[in-house]
Amino acid sequence: MKKYKFILSITTILTLSIILISCSGNNQKNDAGEDTNDEKVNIIHSLGTTQVNKNPQRVVVLDFSALENLDYLGIKPVAVPKTGLPGHLSKYNDPSIVDVGSITEVNLEKINEVQPDLIIMGQRLLEFYDQLSVIAPVIYPAPVDAGNFVESFEKNLDDMALLFGKKNEADEAKAEIRYKIEATKSITANSDEKALILLHNRGRFSAYGSGSRFGIVHDVFGVSEAAEGLSVHRHGNPVSSEYIQKVNPDIIFIIDRSRVVDNSITNKQEIENPLIKETNAAKNDKIYYLNPEIWYLAGGGIISVNEMIEEVTNALDK
Repeated sequence: MKKYKFILSITTILTLSIILISCSGNNQKNDAGEDTNDEKVNIIHSLGTTQVNKNPQRVVVLDFSALENLDYLGIKPVAVPKTGLPGHLSKYNDPSIVDVGSITEVNLEKINEVQPDLIIMGQRLLEFYDQLSVIAPVIYPAPVDAGNFVESFEKNLDDMALLFGKKNEADEAKAEIRYKIEATKSITANSDEKALILLHNRGRFSAYGSGSRFGIVHDVFGVSEAAEGLSVHRHGNPVSSEYIQKVNPDIIFIIDRSRVVDNSITNKQEIENPLIKETNAAKNDKIYYLNPEIWYLAGGGIISVNEMIEEVTNALDK
Protein backbone atom coordinates (compact mmCIF):
# COMPACT_ATOMS: atom_id res chain seq x y z
CA MET A 1 0.00 0.00 0.00
CA LYS A 2 1.35 3.41 -0.91
CA LYS A 3 2.04 5.96 1.79
CA TYR A 4 1.86 9.69 1.27
CA LYS A 5 3.75 12.43 3.05
CA PHE A 6 1.56 15.47 3.21
CA ILE A 7 3.46 18.75 3.18
CA LEU A 8 1.81 21.73 4.79
CA SER A 9 1.70 24.93 2.77
CA ILE A 10 -0.42 27.76 4.07
CA THR A 11 -2.03 29.31 1.03
CA THR A 12 -5.62 29.90 2.02
CA ILE A 13 -7.00 33.17 3.30
CA LEU A 14 -9.86 33.08 5.79
CA THR A 15 -13.21 34.31 4.60
CA LEU A 16 -14.41 36.99 6.96
CA SER A 17 -17.63 35.46 8.17
CA ILE A 18 -16.92 36.77 11.64
CA ILE A 19 -16.94 40.52 12.19
CA LEU A 20 -14.76 41.62 15.08
CA ILE A 21 -16.24 44.45 17.07
CA SER A 22 -14.29 46.28 19.76
CA CYS A 23 -16.42 47.36 22.64
CA SER A 24 -15.84 48.80 26.07
CA GLY A 25 -17.11 47.50 29.37
CA ASN A 26 -16.06 45.54 32.40
CA ASN A 27 -13.65 42.71 31.74
CA GLN A 28 -14.96 39.23 32.50
CA LYS A 29 -13.07 36.79 34.69
CA ASN A 30 -12.20 33.27 33.64
CA ASP A 31 -12.20 30.24 35.95
CA ALA A 32 -8.68 31.14 37.13
CA GLY A 33 -9.80 34.64 38.11
CA GLU A 34 -7.85 36.26 35.26
CA ASP A 35 -9.13 39.11 33.13
CA THR A 36 -10.39 38.02 29.70
CA ASN A 37 -10.66 40.06 26.55
CA ASP A 38 -13.90 42.07 26.48
CA GLU A 39 -13.89 42.04 22.69
CA LYS A 40 -17.05 40.76 21.06
CA VAL A 41 -17.45 38.72 17.91
CA ASN A 42 -20.54 38.53 15.76
CA ILE A 43 -20.80 35.03 14.32
CA ILE A 44 -22.96 34.68 11.26
CA HIS A 45 -24.49 31.20 11.20
CA SER A 46 -27.38 29.35 9.55
CA LEU A 47 -30.02 30.62 11.97
CA GLY A 48 -28.89 34.22 12.30
CA THR A 49 -26.09 36.27 13.87
CA THR A 50 -24.97 35.68 17.45
CA GLN A 51 -22.78 38.05 19.45
CA VAL A 52 -20.38 36.29 21.83
CA ASN A 53 -17.52 37.38 24.05
CA LYS A 54 -14.27 36.40 22.38
CA ASN A 55 -12.61 33.40 24.07
CA PRO A 56 -15.72 32.23 25.96
CA GLN A 57 -14.76 30.23 29.05
CA ARG A 58 -17.76 27.96 29.55
CA VAL A 59 -18.74 26.28 26.30
CA VAL A 60 -21.43 23.62 25.85
CA VAL A 61 -20.96 21.59 22.65
CA LEU A 62 -23.95 19.59 21.39
CA ASP A 63 -22.57 18.39 18.06
CA PHE A 64 -19.77 15.86 17.52
CA SER A 65 -18.33 17.59 14.44
CA ALA A 66 -18.08 20.87 16.36
CA LEU A 67 -16.54 18.98 19.27
CA GLU A 68 -13.87 17.58 16.93
CA ASN A 69 -12.97 21.10 15.81
CA LEU A 70 -12.74 22.42 19.36
CA ASP A 71 -10.71 19.37 20.37
CA TYR A 72 -8.22 20.11 17.60
CA LEU A 73 -8.01 23.75 18.70
CA GLY A 74 -7.43 22.73 22.33
CA ILE A 75 -10.71 24.05 23.75
CA LYS A 76 -12.24 21.98 26.57
CA PRO A 77 -16.03 22.25 26.93
CA VAL A 78 -17.88 22.21 30.24
CA ALA A 79 -20.63 19.93 28.92
CA VAL A 80 -21.28 17.55 26.02
CA PRO A 81 -23.87 14.89 25.12
CA LYS A 82 -22.30 11.61 26.22
CA THR A 83 -24.95 9.19 24.94
CA GLY A 84 -23.54 7.72 21.74
CA LEU A 85 -20.23 9.50 22.17
CA PRO A 86 -17.91 8.18 19.40
CA GLY A 87 -14.82 6.25 20.37
CA HIS A 88 -12.47 8.86 18.94
CA LEU A 89 -13.99 11.40 21.36
CA SER A 90 -14.09 9.07 24.37
CA LYS A 91 -11.85 11.34 26.43
CA TYR A 92 -14.90 13.58 26.90
CA ASN A 93 -16.38 10.92 29.18
CA ASP A 94 -14.25 12.76 31.72
CA PRO A 95 -16.38 13.18 34.89
CA SER A 96 -15.37 16.85 35.07
CA ILE A 97 -17.43 17.39 31.90
CA VAL A 98 -21.19 17.38 32.45
CA ASP A 99 -23.33 14.90 30.49
CA VAL A 100 -26.27 16.72 28.87
CA GLY A 101 -27.95 13.87 26.97
CA SER A 102 -27.59 12.97 23.31
CA ILE A 103 -27.14 14.75 19.99
CA THR A 104 -30.87 14.29 19.33
CA GLU A 105 -32.31 15.12 22.75
CA VAL A 106 -30.60 17.28 25.34
CA ASN A 107 -31.23 17.97 29.02
CA LEU A 108 -32.01 21.70 29.15
CA GLU A 109 -31.93 21.79 32.94
CA LYS A 110 -28.37 20.44 33.09
CA ILE A 111 -27.25 22.86 30.37
CA ASN A 112 -28.69 25.73 32.37
CA GLU A 113 -26.93 24.53 35.54
CA VAL A 114 -23.45 24.80 34.00
CA GLN A 115 -24.08 28.49 33.22
CA PRO A 116 -22.55 28.48 29.74
CA ASP A 117 -21.12 31.52 27.97
CA LEU A 118 -21.75 29.82 24.62
CA ILE A 119 -23.76 26.87 23.28
CA ILE A 120 -22.80 25.20 20.00
CA MET A 121 -25.63 23.04 18.68
CA GLY A 122 -26.04 20.64 15.75
CA GLN A 123 -28.51 19.84 13.01
CA ARG A 124 -30.31 17.16 14.99
CA LEU A 125 -31.31 19.73 17.66
CA LEU A 126 -32.94 22.44 15.55
CA GLU A 127 -36.18 22.21 17.52
CA PHE A 128 -34.27 23.19 20.69
CA TYR A 129 -32.80 26.41 19.28
CA ASP A 130 -35.23 28.84 20.90
CA GLN A 131 -35.05 27.09 24.29
CA LEU A 132 -31.26 27.02 24.21
CA SER A 133 -31.11 30.68 23.22
CA VAL A 134 -32.83 31.60 26.49
CA ILE A 135 -29.93 30.03 28.40
CA ALA A 136 -26.94 31.48 26.51
CA PRO A 137 -25.81 32.70 23.07
CA VAL A 138 -26.22 29.86 20.56
CA ILE A 139 -24.21 29.14 17.41
CA TYR A 140 -25.51 26.70 14.82
CA PRO A 141 -22.61 25.66 12.55
CA ALA A 142 -24.07 24.82 9.17
CA PRO A 143 -24.16 21.12 8.29
CA VAL A 144 -21.33 20.54 5.85
CA ASP A 145 -22.80 21.22 2.40
CA ALA A 146 -22.48 18.12 0.23
CA GLY A 147 -22.20 20.25 -2.90
CA ASN A 148 -19.62 22.57 -1.35
CA PHE A 149 -18.01 20.27 1.19
CA VAL A 150 -14.52 21.68 1.62
CA GLU A 151 -15.58 25.32 1.74
CA SER A 152 -18.39 24.75 4.26
CA PHE A 153 -16.15 22.56 6.44
CA GLU A 154 -13.50 25.29 6.41
CA LYS A 155 -16.05 27.99 7.22
CA ASN A 156 -17.09 26.17 10.40
CA LEU A 157 -13.47 25.63 11.44
CA ASP A 158 -12.63 29.27 10.68
CA ASP A 159 -15.49 30.51 12.87
CA MET A 160 -14.20 28.55 15.85
CA ALA A 161 -10.59 29.49 15.15
CA LEU A 162 -11.34 33.22 15.06
CA LEU A 163 -13.57 33.01 18.10
CA PHE A 164 -10.77 31.41 20.14
CA GLY A 165 -7.78 33.10 18.45
CA LYS A 166 -6.53 29.94 16.70
CA LYS A 167 -6.16 31.17 13.12
CA ASN A 168 -2.70 29.67 12.52
CA GLU A 169 -3.78 26.22 13.68
CA ALA A 170 -6.85 26.31 11.42
CA ASP A 171 -4.81 27.43 8.41
CA GLU A 172 -2.38 24.55 8.85
CA ALA A 173 -5.19 22.01 9.21
CA LYS A 174 -6.97 23.25 6.09
CA ALA A 175 -3.79 23.21 4.00
CA GLU A 176 -3.07 19.63 5.05
CA ILE A 177 -6.58 18.44 4.26
CA ARG A 178 -6.58 20.10 0.84
CA TYR A 179 -3.25 18.43 0.06
CA LYS A 180 -4.59 15.02 1.08
CA ILE A 181 -7.69 15.49 -1.07
CA GLU A 182 -5.56 16.28 -4.11
CA ALA A 183 -3.53 13.12 -3.47
CA THR A 184 -6.74 11.06 -3.36
CA LYS A 185 -8.04 12.67 -6.55
CA SER A 186 -4.81 11.77 -8.32
CA ILE A 187 -5.68 8.11 -7.66
CA THR A 188 -9.31 8.32 -8.77
CA ALA A 189 -8.35 10.23 -11.93
CA ASN A 190 -6.55 7.11 -13.13
CA SER A 191 -9.30 4.65 -12.24
CA ASP A 192 -12.46 3.67 -14.12
CA GLU A 193 -13.95 1.78 -11.16
CA LYS A 194 -17.42 2.84 -10.07
CA ALA A 195 -18.62 2.81 -6.47
CA LEU A 196 -21.92 2.56 -4.63
CA ILE A 197 -22.33 3.93 -1.08
CA LEU A 198 -24.75 1.95 1.07
CA LEU A 199 -26.13 2.70 4.53
CA HIS A 200 -27.07 -0.57 6.23
CA ASN A 201 -29.72 -0.61 8.94
CA ARG A 202 -31.18 -3.80 10.40
CA GLY A 203 -30.87 -5.80 7.18
CA ARG A 204 -32.02 -2.98 4.87
CA PHE A 205 -30.04 -0.77 2.52
CA SER A 206 -30.20 2.87 1.44
CA ALA A 207 -28.05 4.10 -1.42
CA TYR A 208 -26.32 7.49 -1.56
CA GLY A 209 -24.72 9.28 -4.48
CA SER A 210 -23.40 12.64 -5.60
CA GLY A 211 -24.76 15.59 -3.61
CA SER A 212 -25.87 13.43 -0.67
CA ARG A 213 -24.67 13.46 2.93
CA PHE A 214 -21.99 10.93 1.96
CA GLY A 215 -21.40 12.46 -1.45
CA ILE A 216 -17.87 13.52 -0.49
CA VAL A 217 -16.78 10.18 -1.96
CA HIS A 218 -17.88 11.30 -5.43
CA ASP A 219 -17.95 15.09 -5.25
CA VAL A 220 -14.66 15.70 -3.44
CA PHE A 221 -12.59 12.53 -3.86
CA GLY A 222 -13.65 12.00 -7.47
CA VAL A 223 -14.80 8.38 -7.26
CA SER A 224 -17.14 7.57 -10.17
CA GLU A 225 -20.77 6.68 -9.39
CA ALA A 226 -22.12 3.20 -10.08
CA ALA A 227 -25.68 4.57 -9.93
CA GLU A 228 -26.24 8.12 -11.18
CA GLY A 229 -29.25 10.31 -10.47
CA LEU A 230 -29.95 9.11 -6.93
CA SER A 231 -32.04 11.34 -4.68
CA VAL A 232 -30.06 13.48 -2.24
CA HIS A 233 -32.58 12.94 0.58
CA ARG A 234 -30.86 12.75 3.95
CA HIS A 235 -32.21 9.23 4.53
CA GLY A 236 -31.01 8.05 1.14
CA ASN A 237 -32.71 5.87 -1.45
CA PRO A 238 -34.14 2.60 -0.12
CA VAL A 239 -32.79 -0.15 -2.38
CA SER A 240 -33.02 -3.92 -2.53
CA SER A 241 -30.28 -6.49 -2.88
CA GLU A 242 -31.62 -7.12 -6.39
CA TYR A 243 -31.03 -3.46 -7.22
CA ILE A 244 -27.46 -3.60 -5.95
CA GLN A 245 -26.82 -6.75 -7.98
CA LYS A 246 -28.20 -5.06 -11.11
CA VAL A 247 -26.13 -1.89 -10.61
CA ASN A 248 -23.12 -4.17 -10.15
CA PRO A 249 -20.67 -1.69 -8.59
CA ASP A 250 -16.93 -2.28 -8.76
CA ILE A 251 -16.61 -0.94 -5.22
CA ILE A 252 -19.13 -0.95 -2.38
CA PHE A 253 -18.72 1.31 0.64
CA ILE A 254 -20.82 0.18 3.62
CA ILE A 255 -21.81 2.43 6.53
CA ASP A 256 -23.43 0.24 9.18
CA ARG A 257 -25.94 2.40 11.05
CA SER A 258 -27.03 -0.56 13.20
CA ARG A 259 -23.60 -0.67 14.75
CA VAL A 260 -23.79 2.85 16.20
CA VAL A 261 -27.53 3.18 16.83
CA ASP A 262 -28.26 -0.33 18.15
CA ASN A 263 -24.73 -1.02 19.44
CA SER A 264 -24.80 -4.26 17.45
CA ILE A 265 -21.86 -6.05 15.88
CA THR A 266 -21.67 -5.64 12.12
CA ASN A 267 -23.13 -8.78 10.58
CA LYS A 268 -21.16 -9.19 7.36
CA GLN A 269 -22.93 -12.42 6.55
CA GLU A 270 -26.28 -10.60 6.56
CA ILE A 271 -24.93 -7.69 4.52
CA GLU A 272 -22.99 -9.73 1.97
CA ASN A 273 -25.90 -11.94 1.02
CA PRO A 274 -25.91 -14.19 -2.10
CA LEU A 275 -27.08 -11.37 -4.39
CA ILE A 276 -24.45 -8.94 -3.13
CA LYS A 277 -21.82 -11.63 -3.64
CA GLU A 278 -22.62 -11.60 -7.37
CA THR A 279 -21.35 -8.02 -7.77
CA ASN A 280 -17.92 -7.15 -9.12
CA ALA A 281 -17.16 -5.56 -5.76
CA ALA A 282 -17.64 -8.84 -3.92
CA LYS A 283 -15.88 -10.93 -6.52
CA ASN A 284 -12.83 -8.66 -6.39
CA ASP A 285 -12.86 -8.28 -2.60
CA LYS A 286 -13.75 -4.59 -2.80
CA ILE A 287 -16.48 -4.25 -0.20
CA TYR A 288 -15.24 -1.76 2.38
CA TYR A 289 -16.78 -1.05 5.78
CA LEU A 290 -16.41 2.61 6.68
CA ASN A 291 -16.30 3.74 10.31
CA PRO A 292 -19.96 4.59 11.09
CA GLU A 293 -19.02 6.73 14.10
CA ILE A 294 -17.10 8.97 11.72
CA TRP A 295 -19.43 8.90 8.73
CA TYR A 296 -22.85 8.72 10.44
CA LEU A 297 -22.46 10.37 13.86
CA ALA A 298 -19.94 13.09 13.03
CA GLY A 299 -18.69 13.59 9.49
CA GLY A 300 -18.09 17.34 9.39
CA GLY A 301 -15.28 17.91 11.88
CA ILE A 302 -11.54 17.91 11.38
CA ILE A 303 -10.97 14.43 12.84
CA SER A 304 -13.75 12.94 10.70
CA VAL A 305 -12.65 14.58 7.47
CA ASN A 306 -9.08 13.35 7.91
CA GLU A 307 -10.26 9.80 8.61
CA MET A 308 -12.73 9.85 5.70
CA ILE A 309 -9.91 10.78 3.35
CA GLU A 310 -7.71 8.03 4.77
CA GLU A 311 -10.38 5.32 4.59
CA VAL A 312 -11.32 6.04 0.98
CA THR A 313 -7.70 6.50 -0.11
CA ASN A 314 -6.68 3.19 1.47
CA ALA A 315 -9.55 1.43 -0.29
CA LEU A 316 -8.66 2.88 -3.68
CA ASP A 317 -4.93 2.33 -3.33
CA LYS A 318 -5.10 -1.45 -3.26
